[in-house]
Amino acid sequence: MDQPTAEQALRQLEPLVGEWTFEAKWPDGASWPGGGRVTFEWHASGAHLLQRGTAELPEAPDNVSILGCDAANGTYFQLYSDERGVCRVYEMSIGNGEWKLWREGEPFSQRFMATFSDDANTITGRWEIAEDGTNYTPDFDLIYRRVDT
Repeated sequence: MDQPTAEQALRQLEPLVGEWTFEAKWPDGASWPGGGRVTFEWHASGAHLLQRGTAELPEAPDNVSILGCDAANGTYFQLYSDERGVCRVYEMSIGNGEWKLWREGEPFSQRFMATFSDDANTITGRWEIAEDGTNYTPDFDLIYRRVDT
């Protein structure tokens, strides 16, 4: 039985690959102190993208995620974990200059919506939170900038 391969779906993740700095702002526009770094690199298998992040804000934990796809259904997922022991699964979409993550459920629902610049060297996005599960409010804004290599 022939099954779809992930090759084309995984190509959609390619704009994320590399090292990025980021700055974040609270909903009132105040900047987080310091910034942070995020790297995206292919797992040796070539089937998953590893994301590692660290921020200078003490309340923002270091984190690791695995991004991958279900090629048969054309869907993406992010498995997130951080140094607090928090683990979450996000549904994800990427393509046409947009990147989105979302999850529903306890202890709150979240979503991230971002766009890539035309040269794919900047990603501008916003995390939103719905503590009641339905009414989303801004959590923080992020701007990722690709590090020159």
